[in-house]
Amino acid sequence: MKPNVRKVLSVNVTAIVHEGGWAGDIGRTGIDKRSVQGSVIASNNCLSGDVVADRKSHGGYDKAVYAYAREDAEWWEGEIGVEIAYGRFGENLTTQGIDVTHAVIGERWSIGTAVFEVSQPRIPCRVFAGFWDRPRLIKDFTNAGRPGAYLRIVQEGQVTSGDEIVMLHRPDHGVMISDLFAAKAGERSRMADIAKVPQVSEDIRQWAKRLLETMN
Repeated sequence: MKPNVRKVLSVNVTAIVHEGGWAGDIGRTGIDKRSVQGSVIASNNCLSGDVVADRKSHGGYDKAVYAYAREDAEWWEGEIGVEIAYGRFGENLTTQGIDVTHAVIGERWSIGTAVFEVSQPRIPCRVFAGFWDRPRLIKDFTNAGRPGAYLRIVQEGQVTSGDEIVMLHRPDHGVMISDLFAAKAGERSRMADIAKVPQVSEDIRQWAKRLLETMN
């Protein structure tokens, strides 16, 4: 496979379920994801073998699978001087050759025999900071503006490390993961556009509409 081809470098699922005061409201988390060999089934809003402990905050249709670009991980390596293994961001898919941060909401990717739809950015939380043991991580992650993207599973199938990522469809509304992440961090310039995007989740649509009402 050519180096510039969009592909999945690693498929990652929960290796250890951690418990402790840092592990969220329910005291346990499946954020510790590591590379697995062979095909993994994408179905029922998750990857087989993965663990989503706090289903109120994570998982479900709109947050079924989390993708993070290896290029962004390498940027972090340069920033903090630490080697970052596949899955360290809690991502299910470590990608290469595709700009996840600037993916358009509703963009569809074919990977293996599954099809995924770009849904929303990952918002950093105290579980992420605790897993990395970096108290400033929420602030640093927000400032870095490299959030990765949650994906919906729109066609169940199998994915494997090394699979090519094929762009099936890119909506023309132009609202990207980076725009929604910036809005969540306080940037309000694209709120009207976000509220109109048909592929955003209903909770985000209502959040955007409420904010627009307060701005008018």
